Amino acid sequence: MKPSRNVHLIGGAHSGFIGKFHPDFIWKGHPDFGRRTNPSLEEHLKRAVAGALEDTGVSDHQIQRGYVGNFTGELFSKQGHLGSLLAGVRPGFKNKAFSRVEGACASGGLALIAGIDAISAGCDFVLVAGVEVQTTVSAKVGADYLARAAHYETQRSCDPFTFPCLFARRSKAYREAYGVEEEDLGRVVVKAYANANRNPNAHMRAVRLTLEEASAPSDRNPQFLSHPEFRDYMKVSDCSQVSDGASALVLVSDRGLETLGKSPARDAVQILSYGHATAPLDEIPDPLSLPTATRAAQEAYEDGQAGPGQIGVAEVHDCFSVTELLLYEALGFCRPGEAPDMVRNGTTSIEGDLPVNTGGGLMGFGHPVGATGVKQALEIFKQMKGRCGDYQIANRPEFGLAANLGGDDRTGVVTLYGNHRPA
Repeated sequence: MKPSRNVHLIGGAHSGFIGKFHPDFIWKGHPDFGRRTNPSLEEHLKRAVAGALEDTGVSDHQIQRGYVGNFTGELFSKQGHLGSLLAGVRPGFKNKAFSRVEGACASGGLALIAGIDAISAGCDFVLVAGVEVQTTVSAKVGADYLARAAHYETQRSCDPFTFPCLFARRSKAYREAYGVEEEDLGRVVVKAYANANRNPNAHMRAVRLTLEEASAPSDRNPQFLSHPEFRDYMKVSDCSQVSDGASALVLVSDRGLETLGKSPARDAVQILSYGHATAPLDEIPDPLSLPTATRAAQEAYEDGQAGPGQIGVAEVHDCFSVTELLLYEALGFCRPGEAPDMVRNGTTSIEGDLPVNTGGGLMGFGHPVGATGVKQALEIFKQMKGRCGDYQIANRPEFGLAANLGGDDRTGVVTLYGNHRPA
């Protein structure tokens, strides 16, 4: 879909993604345990929104419409009605048109689409946020909550950890079809952690991981599934993080950009197009492809008049290590079975020709589910405008792309970004 009016992303903020192994996350072994608690869903949302308004110079009174992506607020935080919760985080938001958007792990991407459509429909200032808190229950209970993104009736029983099992199925098929080794998947993980180590907002910023540690099961990095056929194809390090956090950004029209006195070349990235595709929830997908993501990418490329060979920076939904490889192929970056070569030869490193997940992706930066799609968009903006600090890429790419997935390739959202050039 190509917006009917120009849509400009002008900045935003993250609350800071936290969870187990983050130095600020409160757990039983933390020195502050019993003296303070981790931020709530509402507190994360407030931090990200306040930071986004400060970063962009937009007042809460200027915002005309807002969207918040969230998947499981009612379960992990016992809080629904999040559009109204968002309306309460700033005084000027009262009585504004705010709503929640849900699409499993693609909730943030769908919130972004809603914001783009609002600019197309005539708004000049739109807030897009995403938030999730997932550390309030045990890992097994949390896995049951997240299994609602699958077809619960038919897929929940595959393993106590439903989604790791579904993607272990993909990992087994991929490794067997293309002769991929554990070390090939380990390189994806090591890239994610190394990038996160340079990112102050990343969940795993303080955790180092070697290729040897990421490539073989161990006491520190166990295989944890119960399913006998797939157990050997998923380790802890192959998984995205169970994170708390929020991201928020501001979209404006041409008129909004002019009102703020901002320069397109200096201050904004244009959202050229998006693709959105959805597959039946109870359909059993081909383990070797992500056709829903592919369809969304084709729509984004066609409407944005750019192709995969022109992308200079990308954010892809690495919910598991194998998913990143499958997305390289689904997005047209390489042919089937060639994705491990892109990682092996450094093409997708920060220093490579196509940097991917420069802040650490879902495995390193973290995966507060509803925030991920918003985080991806903001990270593309920051890289295109040279605002990523220690993890900044060397060039200023003309085109960027973000791919956000919901469930086992059931919802795909792909957005294409263009970097304004000086006149």
